[in-house]
Amino acid sequence: MTPLSDQTVIITGATDGLGRALAHRLAALGTSLVLHGRSAEKGEELIEELEELTGNDRLAYELADFSSLDEIDALALRLRELDRIDVLVNNAGMGVELAPRESVDGFELTFQVDYLSTYVLSSLLAPRLVGSAPARIVNVASAGQAPIDFDDVMLRGGWDGGQAYCQAKLAQIMLTFDLAEQLRGTGVTVNALHPASYMPTKIVTHLFTPASTIEEGTDNLLRMVADERFATTSGVYVNRDMEARAHAQAYDEDARARLRALSADLTGVAFPTVGAVRSA
Repeated sequence: MTPLSDQTVIITGATDGLGRALAHRLAALGTSLVLHGRSAEKGEELIEELEELTGNDRLAYELADFSSLDEIDALALRLRELDRIDVLVNNAGMGVELAPRESVDGFELTFQVDYLSTYVLSSLLAPRLVGSAPARIVNVASAGQAPIDFDDVMLRGGWDGGQAYCQAKLAQIMLTFDLAEQLRGTGVTVNALHPASYMPTKIVTHLFTPASTIEEGTDNLLRMVADERFATTSGVYVNRDMEARAHAQAYDEDARARLRALSADLTGVAFPTVGAVRSA
């Protein structure tokens, strides 16, 4: 396996919480990092901090807001210019909201930030990952999962913050299973992780009492990035450090097909096909 010091890893949502902690761990190992966030000030601070603490100067920062599909399209185009992508860590997201909000694209905000933008970024970067194989995608999901009501995905008939969050996280896992199947045989693995429950991050502490440490979640996420096992294991949901069963809807092929079609329709980005990713 290629040592982490010779790999390029993209981490979305890297300026806070779990993403920031993972950036520290990988920077200390000499990994080339492309870190994403939506604050230029926080990004500059993070890069300076990592360089000072680790001496790693192979660090870059990319600015994009996951509430805007145009910004994610532009981010993907920039990232496709990288020499290689060994790991894409889809960590950016939001927690349980107290009131409904819409994205600039007119979609329920949690569904867009926690799922649709990850769908777009992963689909657009799939060819680059295949070209860099062996490579892997790690989706930071959650044990909190709820089935998607395809008749009211945006919850306009009755919004609930818990449902919004849990259905978006299940959608991430459904995407994981579909991408893993589609990219089988290309050298790219795709897996989903619940890193830990109620870590003391800003998306948790406004509503819940922390029950796990950032260190626990970071250990579990780093395992998905670095462990040789996940260079070949693909299409699994991992709860902390063990493979687990996701919500039943994740294994419903009809539901996943509906989600793929809906995602392509809402975003204008087609789900990647094997022929397309091999030839791109």
